Amino acid sequence: MSRIAFIGLGNMGGPMASNLAKAGHQLAIFDRDVAARARLAEPNMQPARGISEAVSAADAVITMLPAGQHVESVYLGPDGVIGAAPVAALLIDCSTIDVATARRVGERAAAKGHDMLDAPVSGGVAGAEAATLTFMVGGEAHAFERAKPILSAMGRTVVHAGSAGTGQAAKICNNLILGISMIGVAEAFVLADKLGLEPQKLFDIASKSSGQCWSLTSYCPVPGPVPTSPANRDYRPGFTAQMMLKDLRLASEAGLLNGASSPLGSQAMQLYQLMDNSGLGATDFSGIIKLLRKPE
Repeated sequence: MSRIAFIGLGNMGGPMASNLAKAGHQLAIFDRDVAARARLAEPNMQPARGISEAVSAADAVITMLPAGQHVESVYLGPDGVIGAAPVAALLIDCSTIDVATARRVGERAAAKGHDMLDAPVSGGVAGAEAATLTFMVGGEAHAFERAKPILSAMGRTVVHAGSAGTGQAAKICNNLILGISMIGVAEAFVLADKLGLEPQKLFDIASKSSGQCWSLTSYCPVPGPVPTSPANRDYRPGFTAQMMLKDLRLASEAGLLNGASSPLGSQAMQLYQLMDNSGLGATDFSGIIKLLRKPE
């Protein structure tokens, strides 16, 4: 089994690290939040006092961080991963960040002799806990083959998207679809209610008709039809509206930089911003239906 340094032990990183430990890997773990490190006092895990200590003997380094600036700091900082990890260590960033930063950090890693992959995930906290995440991986094919056994301990689906940065591209494009489709599904249930159509009846029909989509059949935004959806636990995330807003901003920025028009994405971003402004940002993004139900 591998010696893995895992940096970033939040809502996603914590359970991902736990699944690696359960698979028999030896982990050195680090998070700037001492409490986050303390929560993971599990077999096969050794807390580190800093990044350089965590990565110094690693076969692989995995990071799960909030944003691009954190990834740059952790990898390129004075005591960062690229300066402290063995040259043979495989570097895997599972954060969701902008494509440009992913490629820039990847280039710096390659210049130092490292294999590096951008490998953002889909599946939310539930997927992280159940080891059923989907990994969208950008980078060289030989590095992807090195990473597959490690990523497979944390996820059900591991897909090579292409060259460096394409993992991030796949993630933001996927969540652009998701954010838009959830609003469409929520609007339909709000309208159905106004027209006297029961939610279960709409679900039974649309889930077998042309309106079928993941936002409806796996993550239905009203209680009842899909018992595992956040709607049945008062929209406890899951995947927060703030996280969806972050990903839609990344998609918007990428579109502006690359000349891709996304009018629906822009509208979706504005609605999730309203949701956040209304105090619902920490709830599941499917709770957008609460915003749509509010009277004008």
